[in-house]
Amino acid sequence: MLLVNLGTPEAATPRAVRRYLAEFLSDSRVVELPPLVWQPILRGLILRTRPKRSAHAYAQVWSEQGSPLAHITAAQAQALGGAFVPHVLVDHAMRYGRPAIAERLAALVAAGCDRILLAPLYPQYCAATTATANDAAFAALAAMRRQPAIRTLPPYHDHPAYIAALAASVQKALAALEREPQAIVASFHGMPERTRALSDPYADQCLATARLLGEALGRELIVSFQSRFGRAKWLGPATDATLAALPGKGVKRLAVVAPGFAADCLETLEELAIRGRATFLDAGGEEFAYLPCLNASPEGVAMLETLIARELEGWVARP
Repeated sequence: MLLVNLGTPEAATPRAVRRYLAEFLSDSRVVELPPLVWQPILRGLILRTRPKRSAHAYAQVWSEQGSPLAHITAAQAQALGGAFVPHVLVDHAMRYGRPAIAERLAALVAAGCDRILLAPLYPQYCAATTATANDAAFAALAAMRRQPAIRTLPPYHDHPAYIAALAASVQKALAALEREPQAIVASFHGMPERTRALSDPYADQCLATARLLGEALGRELIVSFQSRFGRAKWLGPATDATLAALPGKGVKRLAVVAPGFAADCLETLEELAIRGRATFLDAGGEEFAYLPCLNASPEGVAMLETLIARELEGWVARP
């Protein structure tokens, strides 16, 4: 089994970030522009200016264990390692950066795995996340003389186990606060609005997750989309604009959760917990709480066990 997440630079330095962004932003699933148009912009402008700013952001969330996304994904794989029968190996990879998908698939095959479940850790399906992770795996398989049997983990945005795990995690985090927030914002990673017209189900699946989580919590959530990039119209409302507007509407105590991320990363720890907090407080808010992702928590690992056990049916016995 191979858990896959988006990726991360190997260090919080401009050089490492530039290498990571060059790979990430060269993916035609991520930036859907002709390479002859996009690559001069990427190489001539973005990779000259953005790495320094991004490295500063990464430095704010880097720890002794390195990148949060890297060590959390590794912890998820380790926690799942003993969840199934002894001969099931659990590994992890990143779509961009290391450990690379091709590298870890080759390692699993070398270890004798003839049946592999690819598990992109994206609750909501998006061509720029789930599909490109599968693309990279299939490209690696295309170079193999003897291929293993392959299954892929489908999106789980509305799976009862996922919603229950989210609700339990949110309730635990809320219980630790001194005062109940007046509102909860569910912030999802943004995508260009045109992806919806191209039949990408991402936006609808995000809304379904927020609705189901709100029902489980017994309160309606405010939905927003973060991480806009470029001049194209993106899914909205924007998270930063939402956070800036809420104090003027009487919301002084706020909690923010990110149900589209399986693990905390730059977009949650820096963009939401640091910059989002500053935006809300500067606009007149008084109390801001970022609620962590499921990560390698007991709720999160149990949820992944449930999802993976379903996909392994017929290959291995349920744990």
